Amino acid sequence: MKALKIMLAAVAFAAIACLPAAAQFRIGPRIGTDVNSMRLNSSLFDNDNRAGFTGGVQVEFTVPVINLGFDASVMYVHRVSNSAQKTATSLPADDQNALNSSSLRKRDYIEIPVNFKYKLGLPVVGKIISPYFFTGPSFAFLASKRAINAAYKNKSFDCAWNFGVGVELIQHLQIGASYGVGLGKSVKYIGLDPNANPIEGKNNYWTVTAAWLF
Repeated sequence: MKALKIMLAAVAFAAIACLPAAAQFRIGPRIGTDVNSMRLNSSLFDNDNRAGFTGGVQVEFTVPVINLGFDASVMYVHRVSNSAQKTATSLPADDQNALNSSSLRKRDYIEIPVNFKYKLGLPVVGKIISPYFFTGPSFAFLASKRAINAAYKNKSFDCAWNFGVGVELIQHLQIGASYGVGLGKSVKYIGLDPNANPIEGKNNYWTVTAAWLF
């Protein structure tokens, strides 16, 4: 996991270092909704998506003519996922009771997504509407408590890779949708039985946001 963090940090640094001095810089607020879907490495749970929210500030660098650049944001993210136990025969009874008593997962993060972005330069209507594609890493730092219950805890750091599309309207308003694929385990089993099968999950989530850039 340490090597993964270093690799993703290097990607973000390279994106900044490679931009020419002529790149256009813009900044503005960004808000949206976050729908979390936790993919577990065990078949013990059913997961119902729950919508959270996100808000923060976005900066964007774009190289003129080729319309290639990147954006980066600092976002507060509140994620909610509802997990109902299907079966937990591999867990001790006390761990099962702890899980049943707290099936609703709520987590807050400070998240820093860094995306490579390409805008389609449409003739004639380019100043009114411009589609774009983006992809890149996201670094999330837990801002809420680590303990979920007696059997599980959240990890303090999470990372994902985002894939998304969007559209820019009147050269200011950007509306985008992305899917984040979790690269690390965000939940860890800390129950009573050291020999029990670990139930650890990765965050996979949809995010829809709107940003107004100046």
